[in-house]
Amino acid sequence: MVEPAPRSGPFWEVVEGRSPPPPAAAMLGWRVVRIDPERGEVEVHFTATEAFTNPLGNIQGGFLAAMLDDTVGPALVATLAPGEFPLTLELKVNYLRPARPGRLRGSGRVVHRGGTVAFLAADLADEAGRVLATASATARIITPR
Repeated sequence: MVEPAPRSGPFWEVVEGRSPPPPAAAMLGWRVVRIDPERGEVEVHFTATEAFTNPLGNIQGGFLAAMLDDTVGPALVATLAPGEFPLTLELKVNYLRPARPGRLRGSGRVVHRGGTVAFLAADLADEAGRVLATASATARIITPR
């Protein structure tokens, strides 16, 4: 059996604990639980704190959208070659039910990838497994010079 080549780049540095997550991901309590680069799938957990709530005590929708963006992005990043980076072109969020503070689980996947454009999807669920919000996204894959 051949061992896979070690992954490199900023995403893998964070996933493997060699670098801290970006500040926005850290604020959201982002943590990778499962990655399947071959299938373009990822599961991440977030810690939704009281600081994210609106006057009704629910997590404000902008934070949920940020969590979904930090779910679809890693699903794509896990499939990219070293030196490739995704840029989100469009993110559509559907809010299904109120989210409360606590641990939230994001499941993201690459739906289809062309040469430089990818279509992505994600769900955000509470600890009981109830889906709170869904997202679809379009990303461009770039190779900065």
